Amino acid sequence: MTMYHSVEIEGLEVFYRKAGNPHKPVILLLHGFPSASHMFRELIPVLENDYYVIAPDYPGFGNSSSPERDNFQYTFDHITKIMESFIDKLMLTKYALYVFDYGAPIGFRIAMHRPERITAIISQNGNIYREGLGEKWATREDYWNNPTPEKRESYRTAFAPNTIKNQYVQGTQESRVSPDGYTLDIAYMSRAGNDEKQLDLIFDYQSNVRLYSQFQKYLQTYQPPLLAVWGQNDVSFIPAGAKAFKKDVPQAEIHLLDTGHFALETHALEIGELILNFLRDNGI
Repeated sequence: MTMYHSVEIEGLEVFYRKAGNPHKPVILLLHGFPSASHMFRELIPVLENDYYVIAPDYPGFGNSSSPERDNFQYTFDHITKIMESFIDKLMLTKYALYVFDYGAPIGFRIAMHRPERITAIISQNGNIYREGLGEKWATREDYWNNPTPEKRESYRTAFAPNTIKNQYVQGTQESRVSPDGYTLDIAYMSRAGNDEKQLDLIFDYQSNVRLYSQFQKYLQTYQPPLLAVWGQNDVSFIPAGAKAFKKDVPQAEIHLLDTGHFALETHALEIGELILNFLRDNGI
């Protein structure tokens, strides 16, 4: 049974879902943009009998506090710091990381900072390679290199209802994706002031790309068990990003599924079974 809690971190309420037996191995689920922990609503029941599963919402996302920009720096370094404090608050000392979208640069920062705690990494469309960046990233890199107010304004389209819906349904079979997930994300993204916070994170995403070589060095050095299970029709993080893990972790297990960016919306059971088999095969 999934249960719902919040803990206070640096004056913020960090919401999280948890399920399973706390005496069993831990899996920490890190969500992406523009979503929150609800994206794991169908995966958690697949994992909870064998693992202790925890899925937080980042500050500014979902049901966690959304402080004003004057009081909170919306950067990936800062969100990582909050998530590390969250991990400490829950006294988690060993855990596998499930990283998706924004969860990848946050999760790999956590892994670099505390490599001794990582039991495995599951990347679902969670990219750390330049070859995994789709065509749209060229425009973003131009923005990062030549920022102007006009270019910042242009990224408001990322929060438009049709854009969010398309992130869910693009690359999937017709009528396979429930409207529940994208409708909730549209509601989250439409909250007053959230647009500027999210624009800050879009601009700061360049810090993640700069860290790719360090994330890769972490993998080369520590060789964590790694499963990459991707929606192969994702236009944001293309399949080359999944295949690239083999360069740094030759034993990595790679699966490409016939779906899009939000692969859990169509393949939660299949992904859950791949995770269970992968972790068992690695003695976790």
